Formats: sequence, C-alpha cells, structure tokens
Amino acid sequence: MRVTSLVDNTSHVGLPGEHGLSLHVLMDDGRQLLFDMGQRRLFADNAVRLGVDLTAVGWAVVSHGHYDHGGGLRAFLELNSRAPVYVDRHAFEPHYSLREDGLKYIGLDPELRDSERLVRCSGVTPVCSGAVLFDGVRGQCLNPPGNRLLFGPTREANDDFRHEQSLLVEEGGRAVLFAGCAHAGLLNIMERAEQLAARPLTHVFAGMHLVKSGLPPEQEEAFIHALADRLLARPACRYFTMHCTGLTQYALLRERMGPAVSYLSCGEAVEL
Repeated sequence: MRVTSLVDNTSHVGLPGEHGLSLHVLMDDGRQLLFDMGQRRLFADNAVRLGVDLTAVGWAVVSHGHYDHGGGLRAFLELNSRAPVYVDRHAFEPHYSLREDGLKYIGLDPELRDSERLVRCSGVTPVCSGAVLFDGVRGQCLNPPGNRLLFGPTREANDDFRHEQSLLVEEGGRAVLFAGCAHAGLLNIMERAEQLAARPLTHVFAGMHLVKSGLPPEQEEAFIHALADRLLARPACRYFTMHCTGLTQYALLRERMGPAVSYLSCGEAVEL
C-alpha cells in the first residue's frame, strides 16, 4: 500500500499546500482510493504534479462535513466521472467555527447535497473489498479540547461530530486506519476500528485536532503527552499525522513517541 499526501498545511518538497487534507491510497492490487479533497482543487493540481491519475480512483471518501476536507468535492466530481463519493448522512448539515469575529460557516457546498454520485453512510458501510467506513464513535477518552469551538447543526449547539466517519483498510496483513481530524478522539476511533478488525491496528493516518486547544501551554503539553503515552501502549502500531495536529504539537508528540510517529506533509508518500 502506498499513501500519498496531495494536500496538507505544510509542504517540504516544493508543492503548494493549504489548510486541509487529501490522501491518495494505492492498494497492493492496484485499486485506488481518495480520502478527503482539501479546500478547493489544489489536491487535483498536486496530483498532476505527482503523477497521480485521479480518473483512476475507484472510490472517494469525505471524512466529515468541513470545508477543508470536502471543499474540493466539486472538482473531484468534474475530474472523475465514475467513482462514488462516500459521505456521512449528516455531512451536509450546517457547521460553524467560533472565531474572534464570531461564528463562521465551515460546512460543505450545499449545492452538491443532491448529487447522484454521493453515497450517504450510516453506521458501518462497506466501500470495497477490505475497506469499510464507520461513524458513531462516542467515547470520551482524550477528546480534542478544541472541539468546544465548533458548532452545528445549529449555531447554538456544540458539534457532536455525528457527521464524522473514518476508514479502515485491511490488506496484506495490515489493518490501517484513516481519520480526517479525529474530532471524536483518536483513541476512541482506534478502539472502534480494532473492534471491527478484530485485531490491533498496524498503521494510523490521522489529523489529531491538537491545534487551537485553548488550553494554557502547560495543560496542552500535559494533554499531548497523555495522548502520546496511550498511543505508545500499542507498540506494534505506526502513526502518521498531519493537518490539524499542528507542527508545534507534533513536536511534542515526537519528543514523547520518537520514531513511532511521523508527519506526512504535502507531496510526501509512505510505502507500507
């Protein structure tokens, strides 16, 4: 399996980046998946630069209803005329972020809500052989503190992230989890993925939403170290993080976890 970052907040190989996420997954048998699409069409432009043919993608996933993960949906539908796009049934509900100047809409383009290409997911949804999506994670183990700044589907209600789904891919003895921002808490999502796989995960690709925690520095560091320690308790698992984890926060993870965790920036690829 080869996982390539088409979009991330950071880039170390000369490609343009943006605040967003898009991962291209090439499976051992040649099947191709797209996990998220960034803010706009940059993921597609970077795919051309990297020699990734998005017309060959067989299945696409939008991990949750935020613009930095599904803003490129229109571009993908125009570029690829056949691949179904899996979205949670709640993905097109309104979503907001609390900024200094008030609430800002951060949801998906409502004009695309009724596209015939969309597959609306609930519970556990098979995508293709060896790959399933799941939502409904409700644990409370080290959930991101920054979640309290996110609202929806009404402007008055904190987001419960019922629109978030994660992807489990099993292939060649590997159990690989893909989580966009892990708003439901990475440890909770991992636990659910391991229940579905009936075995430990071998690899995790996830933004961990550690930026904008709103915690004092010492409390934020303690939170990140606690998360790192819990992740290290699964010694056979390798972690790749990105996007909303944040570079400062990643440095704290790396300090604690060493080579068990790496940052996957725009244009970089990992062979599993």
